Amino acid sequence: MTMAVSQRNHVNYEDYMFAVDQIISPSSDPESIDQLILVLKDATNTKRTATLFQALSEYSDSRETDIERIGLTRHEEFLGSVNQLQRIREDTLVLTDEILNLNQSIQSSTEKLAEQKQALVNTRAIRQNIIDASDALRESLSILHAVNQAHDLVRKKKYYAALKSLDDLQNEHLLPTIQNKYATQQKLADIIQKSIPVSQKLISEAVMTDLNTWLFRIRETSQFLGEVAFYHTELRRTRQRKRVDEDNFMSNFKLNSAIGLVSDESEEFDVIDNEELQVDFTPLFECLHIYEALGQSDKFRSEYSATRRQQKDLLLPTSVSLLEDDEASLSSLLEGIAGFAIIEKATMRRAPQLRSAVDVEELWDSMCQAAVHLTSKALNDITDAEVLLKIKGFISLFIQTMEGWGYSVSMLDTFLLALFSKYAELLKRRFSEDFQEIVSTDDYMPMTIQSEGEYEKVVNVSWFAQEKPISELSFPCVLPFSQMYPLCCIDIRNFLNQFYFFSDDHFQHPNTIDETLRKALDELLVDKVCKSLVERLSSQYLGQIVQILINLEHFERIFELVNSKIDDLVDTSEYDWLAIAAPTETSGYMHTLTVYLENIMNSTLLGLPREIKELIYFDALSHAANKILALPLSPEVKHINPHGVAALAKDVQYLTAFVDHLENGEMLKENLDELQQTINLMQSDNHDEFFDVSTRNKKYGRVDAMNGPILLEKLTSTVQGPSRAAALANFSSRFGMK
Repeated sequence: MTMAVSQRNHVNYEDYMFAVDQIISPSSDPESIDQLILVLKDATNTKRTATLFQALSEYSDSRETDIERIGLTRHEEFLGSVNQLQRIREDTLVLTDEILNLNQSIQSSTEKLAEQKQALVNTRAIRQNIIDASDALRESLSILHAVNQAHDLVRKKKYYAALKSLDDLQNEHLLPTIQNKYATQQKLADIIQKSIPVSQKLISEAVMTDLNTWLFRIRETSQFLGEVAFYHTELRRTRQRKRVDEDNFMSNFKLNSAIGLVSDESEEFDVIDNEELQVDFTPLFECLHIYEALGQSDKFRSEYSATRRQQKDLLLPTSVSLLEDDEASLSSLLEGIAGFAIIEKATMRRAPQLRSAVDVEELWDSMCQAAVHLTSKALNDITDAEVLLKIKGFISLFIQTMEGWGYSVSMLDTFLLALFSKYAELLKRRFSEDFQEIVSTDDYMPMTIQSEGEYEKVVNVSWFAQEKPISELSFPCVLPFSQMYPLCCIDIRNFLNQFYFFSDDHFQHPNTIDETLRKALDELLVDKVCKSLVERLSSQYLGQIVQILINLEHFERIFELVNSKIDDLVDTSEYDWLAIAAPTETSGYMHTLTVYLENIMNSTLLGLPREIKELIYFDALSHAANKILALPLSPEVKHINPHGVAALAKDVQYLTAFVDHLENGEMLKENLDELQQTINLMQSDNHDEFFDVSTRNKKYGRVDAMNGPILLEKLTSTVQGPSRAAALANFSSRFGMK
């Protein structure tokens, strides 16, 4: 079948009539047409072309003949068809005109519609642009509003809120906008972002300006703050004295002790926040908070510390006046320092991350050193002890106030010692002149008392105790001493009171006052009273001498005169420490010594009170024992044998017997214990007992630990014994003796 089709499709195109039929026919096989086209395409010679054209012409003529034939045979139908076609053509032309008109109308409407559509498109684009611009403007306005709000908060001094507003601006607006590359306000956001550090710097500078203003006000307030603190401390002092008056047990506790602070709990008072003064730390805390938020805490601490050091330097004057109560006075200086230090301590407690204990203590020590230096320099011009007492009062109040705030006051306590030394010197100078005048103007006659009232005054101001009660006395009466004694007693009492005034309220060295007072009083009485009286002994008659001695005894300083005589007598002793035989009698100087002591009491000093006589004996015997004991201890005595010890023991026994027959002899004999025990040690057969602590305390407790070995060493040439020598060597090595 396939072959038949192929054969059927294979056309002999040399027969062009058939080819024409194939071309004309609308139902020609496409495959045949394709082959015909190939044949026609290959028809390159003229003959074939002409043949093809001839076939086509013949076909055309044939068709025209057919048309003519049809026209001739069906003319009416043809004409009818032509007429019909003509009418159709006319109708078609009409319709064509209508269609053209309609087309023109449609085209016109379409153009208008296109214009309207284009206008609509343009309007929508504009509207979108407007919307986009509006959104961009709105976003930009929100950014600008946030910026303005931050600056407005700065103007209102709400610095942290302003800083927070800038952070919110960055996080919520700027950074997202900058990161969005399609954002229309990106450039604006970038500009504002770059200005953020400047705004932050403005905030830090503004808050620092406010802080400097606060610091200036604080510096101006420091003195008043110190004054308020001092006043509060004075009130606490008053309450403490009242508590001591009500319960003496409270005297065991200081003002700033735990008990003292607990006792004052009901009277709590905030020095920096009260009716008179309020210190607001808000600017400081805000500044600290701002710098912490900016990550500049270290910078702020450094700047604040430097500022406080500068303020400390401005607080300290170049000099102070201790005589005038003005701005340059010591009280003003101490009040200023106190206020400054209180602010520092309060700051450290409220913001420990800002002010460390080391920083605060460093400033405190610096201010204390400056205050001590300025005060010490000004002390050179002070000649009145009362002024020093006033100065001590200021410093004590300052110490107690600052001690309550936890500051170290050791430097100030040490300065009080130097101030007390100056005070004691001025008191000695003043009372020295008073004593000198009293002694030089005395008449050295027994004092006559005219009335009971006058007698009571004398008794009250002096240390005189009459054996008889006042009711048994008759007036006028004569007292044993002259008028210099009660006058000096008055001065001594004032002298004592003036000394102990220094210990009021705060002074940590009471023993120093006692020791200084003892030395000062001894010096005054010896140099100004006794020395003057002793000088007068050589130029006065016996009655006045006795009166002078009586006056001396009332001052307890007759001892120097008696002791001087004892020294002279003991110095006449002539002990033979290496005697070849034991003594048979007491030494001559010992006889003379006991006779002197007995005679002076029973004749010259007969008018002295019994207590004074006992004191004189007590001091005289103690002095005599020390003087006698010093004889064998003398470096000139190299060796002592048992006979030399026996001679000394015999004399000491004689002195002991003399004391035994005296009134209250048992008590007086205690002055001879060391001398007697030393002799017992030297005469002992077992010297090792002295080097046994327990035995020594029982038998030789009064023997000096250094004198005992020295005396035993001097006995080695006459008393031999290996155990004793070994013990001496051991003792010598322990005490570093050669």
